Amino acid sequence: MKVILKENIPSLGYKDDVVEVKSGYGRNYLIPQGLAIIASDAALKRLAEDQKQRAHKIAKIHEDAEAAAKALEGVTLTIPAKAAANGAIYGSVNAARVADELAKLGHQVDRKIIELETVKHLGHYTAIVRFLRDVSADIEFDVVAEEEE
Repeated sequence: MKVILKENIPSLGYKDDVVEVKSGYGRNYLIPQGLAIIASDAALKRLAEDQKQRAHKIAKIHEDAEAAAKALEGVTLTIPAKAAANGAIYGSVNAARVADELAKLGHQVDRKIIELETVKHLGHYTAIVRFLRDVSADIEFDVVAEEEE
């Protein structure tokens, strides 16, 4: 079944994409949750008209996303975490923690657009901040042992 996405879904696609999904997934999850609508002829025509009218607005959004990505260029973070002697940390470093550290530096980034693997050891890592499908920034960060008081 073909559906038009109403929101970005990381494993499926971006807002206004027309994607093919299994019928049960579409009818039982995506449509009732308000994440998608059925891609009928009328809906596709409406989507094309909306995209034509939003072209200048989309250009502005793209420009803002590029500016935000440029501002994050070269940013490196140091994230302290309680760690065991073997380098394993208690808990993990996730997207919310990276977003908090970026906020401390004055960069307001939604945790939902930060992509990273689960970090459970001290070391050097990279997170991707994906503003739009074609605009992203790499954030380098080090997880270091928290100093004992």
